[in-house]
This record gives sequence, structure tokens and C-alpha cells, in this order.
Amino acid sequence: MGLQVGDPTAPVERILVALDPTPAAIRAAIESSCQLLLTHHPLIFKPLKKISAADPTSSLIFQAIRHELAVFSLHTNYDIVAEGLNDVLAARLGVEETRPLKVTSVDDLVKLAVFVPLGHEEAVMNALFRFTSDIGAYDECSFRGEGIGTFRPLPGARPFIGQVGTRESVAESRLELLLRKADLAAAVKALCAAHPYEEPAFDCYPLLNQGETLGLGRIGRLGETVTLGGFASTIKERLQMRTLRLVGSPDRPVRKVALCSGSGASLLREAVRQGADVLVTGDVKYHEARDAEALGVALVDAGHFATERIMAEAVADRLRAALANGPYDLSVAPFTDDNDPFTAW
Repeated sequence: MGLQVGDPTAPVERILVALDPTPAAIRAAIESSCQLLLTHHPLIFKPLKKISAADPTSSLIFQAIRHELAVFSLHTNYDIVAEGLNDVLAARLGVEETRPLKVTSVDDLVKLAVFVPLGHEEAVMNALFRFTSDIGAYDECSFRGEGIGTFRPLPGARPFIGQVGTRESVAESRLELLLRKADLAAAVKALCAAHPYEEPAFDCYPLLNQGETLGLGRIGRLGETVTLGGFASTIKERLQMRTLRLVGSPDRPVRKVALCSGSGASLLREAVRQGADVLVTGDVKYHEARDAEALGVALVDAGHFATERIMAEAVADRLRAALANGPYDLSVAPFTDDNDPFTAW
């Protein structure tokens, strides 16, 4: 969704992270002198034909603008991304060795090769490492080989090495790095800024290698086989719930777990296809529960709110960690006073 309300050029010093842009969350952000409210669910979900103070959504937009509060929503991007909401939920429930339940995209990869005079490799690599794709459990991966480069500066050039009109031979390193195709333009810009040459020489190669797989939901395993009832009790405890709904006998064994935060019952057949014993999600409808019975898979309806409220602290923690070693001095806090619109009775 991205930025929904606010000036993208305005300075930010204080951030509040919330599941929903509710009146309470917006009020808390304003009272805390925040310049940014970062939410999972969007404030503007459907196209607006008008902005009127009499309309509930419009009135919140008015409040945010009056107090110079920007509203930025993550939504499906955070559901799909690695280390996003579904990974947070899996970790909270003890589901290990996870992968996307439904693949929505695979990163295209490219190899960037750049020629750098000896002694300047570290500066260029450090500029590029923030864009490189991990290889398994390894980051900052590169390859370096040495050789001789030649060039002749033409009139109007301002060479870092050599003289205009004279061919030069220079000892250079060829650096090779693996990048996501989506990051290539930014990486080349950083390369040009860090490279000592006026006109760096570099090559870009498309690859058949597949990058990171992104998708909805997760599927993985518990550390050991447990009963459905026992797993449901764990879910209630770890998501701080009073009640939840089960489809299937509480005594049935479960170990392979599919999950999807929010509303994920549409992934039921995919969970069955991949051999899941149980699907954990929210917003399960009656006929979806009947489908689960017919397909022989257990269902845990832990609710939309409970499976997603954990995003506020998770995103706040991740932002603080990312900002800890950077040049920005920002305060980031989770909004912890949110509430489920439904009451267990």
C-alpha cells in the first residue's frame, strides 16, 4: 500500500507502529508527537469518492493532516516478504523449517561485474554489499580476480589515472557480485558514487538462478508431534487468546503445520496438497470448515486480530534494530492498546 496520507519529504523523528489506523491509534500517535503512523492494515482500503468530516475514514484523514501525521501501510507486502508477518507468526507458534505455502513470486537475479583499480576494492564492495543477494546462509558474497585494463582518455575527460590522449594500462580487480534484479538500478548508482573512475566499466548479466521465493502463508513442522488440542492450547497461550475454534478431533496428531495470518482459508486446498495436518488462520467461514472436514485436514481459527496483532512489536523491533547503527536518530514504539472488535462471550 505504501504512503497513504502525508508529505513524503517531511522529516520524521517519532514513529508509532499499529495493526490498524484506528481512532485510538491515530490519537495515540498525535499525543506522542509522532510524525509517522506505520500500520499493517490500510487507512484507505477502498477508493474514496469524497473526503468529508462526516465520514469515519475521512475524519481520520482530516485529523492526520491537521497534525502533520503521515500514515504508511504495509499490508500484503508484509504478509509475503521474508521475515514478515507469517514468519513472525510461525516463530511465535514454534513452527520450524518454513517455506511459503503459496508462491507468488521468485526474485530474478543478476550478476554485476565491475573493474576497479587495485586498492579501491573495499570502498566499492562496501557500497554494493547492501544490495547483494544472500547465498544460503551467507551474505556479503563476492569474487575477485586481477588483470590489466586499458583505456585512453579523450578530450574533455577528467581521468582519475593517466593523461588525455595517452593510452593507459592499469592493474585492476574484477569484482563479481550477485544482486536482485529489482535492486540493480540502485546498486549501479551506489557503484558510480563509490568508484574512483569518472566512467566506471561494469557488466550486468541476467541469470537463470532463482532468487528468494516469496508467497502467502507458511508451511513447516513442529519440533515434535502433538495433539490438535494441545497445539490449540499453545496457540491460545502464545497469542494471548481466551478462545478459538477448531475443526477436527482434539485428539488427532499434528506436526506439519500450514498457517496464514489474517484471512487464509482460501489456502486450505494448497495446505492439503502439501500434506499439512492442520491449517492455522482466521476468519474461517462455515462452508470452509465443512470443506476441511471433507478433505480430512484440521483447522484452527485463531481469528484475524490475534494472528496479526503481533506485527506491531515485531515491526517496531525490526525498525529499531535497523536504525541502531545508522545515521538516523528516530524513536520507534509499538501501539499496544489495540483491541479485537469481536468479544468472546
